Amino acid sequence: MLAILQAAGWPIWPLVACSFVAVALIFERFYSLRASRIVPSGLLADLRQFDPQHMPSADVVGKLAGSSLLGQVLASGLRAVIDEPRISDQHLRELFEREGRNAVRQLERYLTTLGSIATAAPLLGLLGTVIGMIEIFASQAPGTGNPAQLAHGISIALYNTAFGLIVAIPALLCHRHFRAKVEDFELELENASERFYHQLTRHTHAAIRAARQQHGSAAEHPEFKNTEVAA
Repeated sequence: MLAILQAAGWPIWPLVACSFVAVALIFERFYSLRASRIVPSGLLADLRQFDPQHMPSADVVGKLAGSSLLGQVLASGLRAVIDEPRISDQHLRELFEREGRNAVRQLERYLTTLGSIATAAPLLGLLGTVIGMIEIFASQAPGTGNPAQLAHGISIALYNTAFGLIVAIPALLCHRHFRAKVEDFELELENASERFYHQLTRHTHAAIRAARQQHGSAAEHPEFKNTEVAA
């Protein structure tokens, strides 16, 4: 392998660097983009049994946030409702949308780099091919011939072309695969967040109704308020 790299010349070293980066990113994305880390099935089952009338404790919310990416999004909504039970529907929805955008950013992490490698690798291979062809023509002076230099130029051209495709094809296939997984996860996160949003609004609406009833009772019986102030 080292002999091939030496024969290919210096243009192949950027491709070697791209190959190491691509392999590292592919393994990282395969590890990170797992359903157990994004939308675990057990969490979705617990979501259906959630009782909006009884808010969980801070420890439970913290464990939910650390369980998965979906748990992180749902925990943000829970914290907002716990801190402000009468939060408006608009503010709660904006909170979910903001956390959803952060979650999507985490899902798409490194995909741009992987896609750039898939695009740049064939171009780097083409660059090596052009350099090899230049060396071939430069070695063929009129009336002379240098077979060793000719073979060296051909090897640079072919090795770089082949290695560029070897790097680009897996990177492109994995990039398309990860992009499809991210889109599926985005849809699941959106659906789960929407269901949980409606469950939380039951609690906020109940809190708002209770506050209005309490305010109405105080307005109808001002003597109770005066008694409390005198006491």
